[in-house]
Amino acid sequence: MGLVQHFDSLEDALASLFGSSVKIARMERVAGGDINESYGLALNDGTYIFMKQNFRKQESFFAAEAEGLAAIASSGTIGTPRVLGYGTDKKKTGCPFLLLEFIREGERISGYWECLAQQLAAMHQADTAAYTGQGAYGFLHNNYIGDREQGNALHKSWVVFFRECRLAPQFKAASAYLSPAEMKKADKLLERLDELLVEPEQPSLLHGDLWSGNVITGLDGKAWLIDPAVYVGHAEADLAMTELFGGFPAAFYDAYKEAAKLQPGYAKRRDLYNLYHLLNHLNMFGRAYYPSVMRIVNYF
Repeated sequence: MGLVQHFDSLEDALASLFGSSVKIARMERVAGGDINESYGLALNDGTYIFMKQNFRKQESFFAAEAEGLAAIASSGTIGTPRVLGYGTDKKKTGCPFLLLEFIREGERISGYWECLAQQLAAMHQADTAAYTGQGAYGFLHNNYIGDREQGNALHKSWVVFFRECRLAPQFKAASAYLSPAEMKKADKLLERLDELLVEPEQPSLLHGDLWSGNVITGLDGKAWLIDPAVYVGHAEADLAMTELFGGFPAAFYDAYKEAAKLQPGYAKRRDLYNLYHLLNHLNMFGRAYYPSVMRIVNYF
């Protein structure tokens, strides 16, 4: 994976990337989620780039996203914005920022969902040794899932990783919403994960936050992945999240199952993978997600 460039100011970043004469001609607010401020930067040389900034975060927040995008790009399997650099604008605003290629959106090609499925399956089959070593789960550094930190300590077992780095921290944070009796149920569920989950045939590079809002269509008519929470895990975890908030069309799932063999029992394990995201939403947004969390806990 190539190194992601760090800069001490936005001015330095633009000068290094595009030349000392290049300045911002126009700065336009664009849609980009509810965590960061997002802008299109029109430069005086005709270049147009994407910038995120967030006064409430440290630059490590954007370093983690940059690292994840670079990992996806290095797989050579699916489109994702090219990382230009990140840093903190120490000369002017004092705000951390991330600079990316601006992906202009286009019309979907015929077979769009089948193509996305095939590309995702290829990403899931790419070599992961550069990020975890051979046969391990986790990632180079901790990163973020939405607004919350996501631990990526390395483990040789996928089930242990999912227990220790995914569900257990979220349950601990959710103790403000769960009763002592419900926390006991959660503890029992964690103890039973060895019975409920399976080790994958191979570790996979995961997007980590793969819902429809993080898939856009480029001018090439194909899907591009944005806003990742990358780590190495079981491919089922990515696939499960595509089904969490509305799901993708059936053509996507049919094509994915042709391109990547699913282990028996995925449909039952799916809710356990999505429990992680529902707990994260409970911890970020509050009690609206409590019923969905407890439905899964009570089922298992």
